[in-house]
Amino acid sequence: MHTTDNIFVAGHKGLVGSAIVRSLREQGYGNVYYIPHRDLDLRDEDLTYEFFKKTKPDYVFLAAAKCGGIKDNIDHPVQFLEDNLKIQNSVISAAHKVKVKKLLFLGSACIYPKQCEQPIKEEYLLSGYLEPTNETYSIAKIAGIKLCQAYNKQYKTKFICAQPSNVYGPRDNFNPETSHVIAGLINRFHLAKKNDTKSIECWGTGSARREFVYVEDLADALIFLMKEYDGNEIINVGVGRDISIKELVAHIVDVVGYEGEIKWDTSKPEGMKQRLLDTSKLNALGWKPKTSLDRGLHLTYEYFKLENK
Repeated sequence: MHTTDNIFVAGHKGLVGSAIVRSLREQGYGNVYYIPHRDLDLRDEDLTYEFFKKTKPDYVFLAAAKCGGIKDNIDHPVQFLEDNLKIQNSVISAAHKVKVKKLLFLGSACIYPKQCEQPIKEEYLLSGYLEPTNETYSIAKIAGIKLCQAYNKQYKTKFICAQPSNVYGPRDNFNPETSHVIAGLINRFHLAKKNDTKSIECWGTGSARREFVYVEDLADALIFLMKEYDGNEIINVGVGRDISIKELVAHIVDVVGYEGEIKWDTSKPEGMKQRLLDTSKLNALGWKPKTSLDRGLHLTYEYFKLENK
């Protein structure tokens, strides 16, 4: 991938897509482009193909998707399946038709079975039942992976698939109804501190364990893979260590400075008991993360405060 190549980032307003755009530009790539949703609905296959014919991208980062936390997944399973299937099919098909040099499809760690040996190796995909709370999102992402692999097999394309662990960082979605765990907790504890709320309720027992990758690190890893990886098999992207949700809450409470009581509603779902990715394949290629969880949380909260003055 050369600095003069045309690079299209689908999902440029999202957490990951915006970080990819920033990182590419910082690395000297001059022809990075994107298009607002109001000007192109990527769910429309015909319009997406016309856009690709006009712009002729050399490389495509497919980071556009309907994403959300556990509550949003439970409340809107149809949208998580339908929207993501349409987006993926449109972009992947258009990329093939205009003969892009390479496409990177961004998956998710939630594609792996609920009862899975830890840390999770790439070959564990489809070895068991999925986690019910995000099943339709996972099925859509698995379909995207299999579509990329099918194109590679049938048409000799170079469509690669990366599966990140839980992503967080500046420009995240902090809406408490639709956010992922870190963004949602930062928002809730910030408001609780501001309003002097005496206690906050969190879902589950707090024992579930998750791995978190800072978004700038993830963007760096995805660009690295676009340049260095041509394999047909999926590849995990993470930091190689996890943390319990109870420990995460304690970290965020400390970062925000909330002094109230934490209550745990054990009647609420908390998803998989543990999700830690085996990142040995990525590490062997020469990439490792740079940002600690503590620093990443501080940077995320500083961004949140600036946006919510």
